[in-house]
Amino acid sequence: MSDDLIYTIVRRADWAQAERAGHYAGSADDRRDGFLHFSSPAQVVESCARHRAGEDDLLLVAVSASTLGPALKWEPSRGGALFPHLYAPLDLEHVAWTAPLPLGKDGRHVFPPALQEGGPS
Repeated sequence: MSDDLIYTIVRRADWAQAERAGHYAGSADDRRDGFLHFSSPAQVVESCARHRAGEDDLLLVAVSASTLGPALKWEPSRGGALFPHLYAPLDLEHVAWTAPLPLGKDGRHVFPPALQEGGPS
Protein backbone atom coordinates (compact mmCIF):
# COMPACT_ATOMS: atom_id res chain seq x y z
CA MET A 1 0.00 0.00 0.00
CA SER A 2 1.39 3.39 -0.97
CA ASP A 3 2.34 5.91 1.73
CA ASP A 4 0.89 8.52 -0.61
CA LEU A 5 -2.73 7.31 -0.53
CA ILE A 6 -5.63 9.28 0.88
CA TYR A 7 -9.20 8.01 1.08
CA THR A 8 -12.77 9.07 0.63
CA ILE A 9 -15.98 7.17 1.30
CA VAL A 10 -18.47 7.28 -1.56
CA ARG A 11 -22.01 5.97 -1.97
CA ARG A 12 -22.08 3.38 -4.75
CA ALA A 13 -24.77 5.28 -6.71
CA ASP A 14 -22.67 8.47 -6.59
CA TRP A 15 -19.63 6.53 -7.81
CA ALA A 16 -21.58 5.06 -10.72
CA GLN A 17 -22.46 8.61 -11.74
CA ALA A 18 -18.80 9.63 -11.41
CA GLU A 19 -17.72 6.76 -13.64
CA ARG A 20 -20.14 7.94 -16.33
CA ALA A 21 -18.91 11.55 -16.01
CA GLY A 22 -15.19 10.73 -15.68
CA HIS A 23 -14.92 12.67 -12.42
CA TYR A 24 -16.38 12.68 -8.93
CA ALA A 25 -17.99 15.99 -7.99
CA GLY A 26 -18.60 14.99 -4.36
CA SER A 27 -21.45 14.25 -2.01
CA ALA A 28 -24.03 16.81 -0.95
CA ASP A 29 -21.83 17.49 2.10
CA ASP A 30 -18.78 18.03 -0.11
CA ARG A 31 -20.65 20.43 -2.35
CA ARG A 32 -21.99 22.33 0.68
CA ASP A 33 -18.50 22.67 2.16
CA GLY A 34 -16.85 23.59 -1.15
CA PHE A 35 -14.31 20.73 -1.21
CA LEU A 36 -14.09 16.94 -1.34
CA HIS A 37 -13.44 15.41 2.08
CA PHE A 38 -10.58 12.93 2.28
CA SER A 39 -8.85 11.17 5.17
CA SER A 40 -5.37 9.84 5.75
CA PRO A 41 -4.93 6.12 6.42
CA ALA A 42 -4.92 6.82 10.17
CA GLN A 43 -8.15 8.87 9.94
CA VAL A 44 -10.40 7.01 7.51
CA VAL A 45 -11.88 4.37 9.83
CA GLU A 46 -12.96 6.97 12.41
CA SER A 47 -14.23 9.33 9.69
CA CYS A 48 -16.40 6.57 8.27
CA ALA A 49 -17.75 5.69 11.73
CA ARG A 50 -18.62 9.35 12.40
CA HIS A 51 -20.13 10.29 9.05
CA ARG A 52 -21.37 7.05 7.43
CA ALA A 53 -22.23 4.81 10.40
CA GLY A 54 -24.61 2.03 9.44
CA GLU A 55 -24.76 3.03 5.76
CA ASP A 56 -24.71 0.17 3.33
CA ASP A 57 -23.52 0.20 -0.29
CA LEU A 58 -20.41 2.32 0.25
CA LEU A 59 -17.07 2.27 -1.54
CA LEU A 60 -13.64 3.14 -0.22
CA VAL A 61 -11.81 5.19 -2.86
CA ALA A 62 -8.01 5.41 -2.65
CA VAL A 63 -6.27 8.31 -4.38
CA SER A 64 -2.61 9.17 -4.82
CA ALA A 65 -2.27 12.51 -3.02
CA SER A 66 0.86 13.49 -4.94
CA THR A 67 -1.05 13.49 -8.23
CA LEU A 68 -3.65 16.05 -7.14
CA GLY A 69 -1.50 19.17 -7.28
CA PRO A 70 -2.27 22.47 -5.54
CA ALA A 71 -6.03 21.78 -5.36
CA LEU A 72 -5.25 19.44 -2.42
CA LYS A 73 -4.91 21.27 0.89
CA TRP A 74 -4.22 19.77 4.33
CA GLU A 75 -6.38 21.76 6.74
CA PRO A 76 -7.26 21.58 10.45
CA SER A 77 -10.49 19.79 11.26
CA ARG A 78 -11.55 17.37 13.99
CA GLY A 79 -9.45 18.03 17.08
CA GLY A 80 -7.06 20.23 15.11
CA ALA A 81 -5.81 17.27 13.03
CA LEU A 82 -4.90 18.05 9.43
CA PHE A 83 -7.26 16.48 6.89
CA PRO A 84 -6.83 16.42 3.11
CA HIS A 85 -9.42 18.55 1.27
CA LEU A 86 -9.61 18.64 -2.52
CA TYR A 87 -10.84 21.94 -3.95
CA ALA A 88 -11.69 20.49 -7.38
CA PRO A 89 -13.63 17.56 -8.78
CA LEU A 90 -11.70 14.30 -8.54
CA ASP A 91 -10.61 13.20 -12.00
CA LEU A 92 -10.89 9.42 -12.00
CA GLU A 93 -7.40 9.05 -13.50
CA HIS A 94 -6.06 9.83 -9.99
CA VAL A 95 -7.88 6.89 -8.38
CA ALA A 96 -5.50 4.09 -7.37
CA TRP A 97 -8.29 1.65 -6.46
CA THR A 98 -11.77 1.25 -5.03
CA ALA A 99 -13.08 -1.40 -2.65
CA PRO A 100 -16.51 -2.15 -1.21
CA LEU A 101 -17.07 -1.27 2.47
CA PRO A 102 -19.50 -3.91 3.66
CA LEU A 103 -21.09 -3.78 7.08
CA GLY A 104 -19.81 -6.41 9.48
CA LYS A 105 -21.96 -8.36 11.94
CA ASP A 106 -21.21 -5.69 14.54
CA GLY A 107 -22.69 -2.99 12.25
CA ARG A 108 -19.31 -1.38 11.52
CA HIS A 109 -17.74 -1.15 8.09
CA VAL A 110 -15.15 -3.77 7.23
CA PHE A 111 -11.98 -2.09 5.92
CA PRO A 112 -9.05 -3.69 4.12
CA PRO A 113 -6.67 -5.16 6.72
CA ALA A 114 -3.95 -2.51 6.24
CA LEU A 115 -6.44 0.22 7.28
CA GLN A 116 -7.94 -1.50 10.30
CA GLU A 117 -6.80 -0.39 13.73
CA GLY A 118 -5.92 3.12 12.60
CA GLY A 119 -3.94 2.41 9.49
CA PRO A 120 -0.55 1.01 8.58
CA SER A 121 2.27 1.25 11.08
